[in-house]
Amino acid sequence: MFRGVFNTTIDGKGRTSLPAKFREVLVERFGDERFFITNSNPVRLGDGVSCSGLAIYPYQEWIGLEEKLVKGTGLGLSSVQLAAVKRRIMAPAVECSADKLGRILVPPHLRKSASLEREIVFAGLLNKAEIWSLAEWDKVYRQDDDNFPGDSQALADLGL
Repeated sequence: MFRGVFNTTIDGKGRTSLPAKFREVLVERFGDERFFITNSNPVRLGDGVSCSGLAIYPYQEWIGLEEKLVKGTGLGLSSVQLAAVKRRIMAPAVECSADKLGRILVPPHLRKSASLEREIVFAGLLNKAEIWSLAEWDKVYRQDDDNFPGDSQALADLGL
């Protein structure tokens, strides 16, 4: 599983290094060094403001997601919402793999949508990972304080 938060940089051509631990997870846990990179779900910050990063899905996780979306039923999404997910998440997706030095190339259209310029953050979210600009990550992390479930039975059931 993808775990941890890693600060790094991305250069002007969109090259960055996938954390070594994430590369290990791709091969050892998911059995494939390939992955898909695309827009992440937007995080709503309030007052109509939202921000977005990028999501990294292991190859097989992505294929499973595609199959669910092609089927389209039983997802709890309206046809308008399903179309939005397809346009926002599926359409811009790019299949990637790291080179021998662990570098990946983030395509320009994805760098632009996630406002990636220099300082970036990789965040492990178990079955996927995210990439954020450092500035956007700080906003999202602060928003998570408000979104975090307080005294809830669900957290107790998880052992948290």
